[in-house]
Amino acid sequence: MDPIEALLLGLAQGLTEFFPVSSSGHLAMLQALFGGRESGGLLFEVGVHVATLFAIAFFYRGRIAELVVGFFARERETLEYVGKLALGTVPAVAVGLGAKDFIDAQFSNPSGVGVLLLTTGVIVMSTRWTAPRATTPVPSWGAALLIGCAQAFAILPGISRSGSTVAMALLLGVAPLAAAEFAFLLGIIAIAGAAVLMIPDLQSADLSAMTDLAIGGVAALASGLVAIWLFVRMLDRSLFHHWAWYCWVAGGAFLVWSLG
Repeated sequence: MDPIEALLLGLAQGLTEFFPVSSSGHLAMLQALFGGRESGGLLFEVGVHVATLFAIAFFYRGRIAELVVGFFARERETLEYVGKLALGTVPAVAVGLGAKDFIDAQFSNPSGVGVLLLTTGVIVMSTRWTAPRATTPVPSWGAALLIGCAQAFAILPGISRSGSTVAMALLLGVAPLAAAEFAFLLGIIAIAGAAVLMIPDLQSADLSAMTDLAIGGVAALASGLVAIWLFVRMLDRSLFHHWAWYCWVAGGAFLVWSLG
């Protein structure tokens, strides 16, 4: 992997982790176009995922601090919210541990990634009709579990985590900004968990590619912060569903390329 490739993959991770276009799908597509995952690929993927985790933590630092203080003060509303985040994490943990080999295999299935990205477009377009009716400020326990199920589905490369979780939250009546906040805070746990699952495989990673990792990590962090800000603004202005067109174009083009 050369520095330019590291920069492009880092930018792709940061932007697509938060835009509803599937970061894992884009990494799979770019790696297919670049000729496949290289020896340092796994370490690089862990690094850029951690960088996007820091982007969420920085953007929602005030809310996270509020939750930490409220948790230790045993405030009822905070304990319930944290409990809902924990509940929403369960489906992804179950799928991640139970189907890890199957999920890994999907990264080597370009046509499958294309089809799933087309599916993401359908999911994102649904928010055009659900967002205007969504007004609930906090997800219920049942909604938290279903949002978590949407996140588990998004483990597949090509299905957007942010898109599917926000779309599910809006479908269940959670207000747009509250849906984004819950989805991204849930994402901290999900991204951290994905990085932890990769740790046992790092013993075979190429540790000499630290420069590429640094370039990719910084690019993912910076682009991730921009992406979160734009994501929230578009959701608040009812422009979120327009990302469906990108998913359909990108997914269709990659599907044609993979079958060509």
